[in-house]
Amino acid sequence: VPMVAPGNVQVHVINSTLAKVHWDPVPLKTVRGHLQGYKVYYWKVQSLSRRSRRHIEKKILTFRGNKTFGMLPGLEPYSSYKLNVRVVNGKGEGPASPDKVFTTPEGVPSSPSFLKITNPTLDSLTLEWGSPTHPNGVLTSYTLKFQPINNTHELGPLIEIRIPANESSLILKNLNYSTRYKFYFNAQTSVGSGSQITEEAVTIMDE
Repeated sequence: VPMVAPGNVQVHVINSTLAKVHWDPVPLKTVRGHLQGYKVYYWKVQSLSRRSRRHIEKKILTFRGNKTFGMLPGLEPYSSYKLNVRVVNGKGEGPASPDKVFTTPEGVPSSPSFLKITNPTLDSLTLEWGSPTHPNGVLTSYTLKFQPINNTHELGPLIEIRIPANESSLILKNLNYSTRYKFYFNAQTSVGSGSQITEEAVTIMDE
């Protein structure tokens, strides 16, 4: 098998899900056989928004021939990763380069995990929600938009409310009685807004 590990491994993080890795080729005489390519082993160490460590799954990408760089797609935003590089000949892999640590920047969050509308009264509704399963960063706020729907399914004016990221419920007051409302709800990080969840609810007709 090859004798030495690739040197001077560098990682260039392009965005929250993509990084580029470079390395110096090994001297051909140390390959001790036919150079087939290089393998990059990489794995997520932890998410920076949740300090939970889980089973670490190593991923491997093979770059054929004498390439000295490669792209690592499909990374998770706002996470810490490690990688190393090995050279491959017909017999197997050489030793791994020292582990290189890199972190991906924040991305936009997934949609809130749920939106529940309860306690209808004449002029109010209570909203409860769950934070996104994948925050992909530090949540900065939620945005709630809502509008009435009349009997012919036409949408009325859209109202927008910003809600602090640490809230998980809200009582909406001063609504019209016996009216159906449509709600659009999403979360934000400093990068931008995530995908929204929608729900409908009706205020009651009389007490």
